[in-house]
Amino acid sequence: METTPNLQVYDLGHLGLVASILDQIGLVQTVDQFVGPRPGEKVSTGMALKAAILNALGFVTSPLYLFGHFFQGKPTELLLGPGITPELLNDDRMGRMPDSLYAAG
Repeated sequence: METTPNLQVYDLGHLGLVASILDQIGLVQTVDQFVGPRPGEKVSTGMALKAAILNALGFVTSPLYLFGHFFQGKPTELLLGPGITPELLNDDRMGRMPDSLYAAG
């Protein structure tokens, strides 16, 4: 008897293309270079900005505390990077991202 591989299917839509373009222009690295690392953060400011752009282009209008729900059922590690899960994209992290950008100038 043959075993079938464990396949997982995700809905990427246009987000894969947008994430790829953001990677090619080096958005995350550029932002992180200006902002710098924050102690204890699991999601960098650049990565949080990339997630916010993907969310905005997902044509979703929801409160910040539901931000992580947008990425449920989407391959966040493929779109954003290894180790990034929807739970890490919480309202606390996403709320601090604009503050970090403002402080960096």
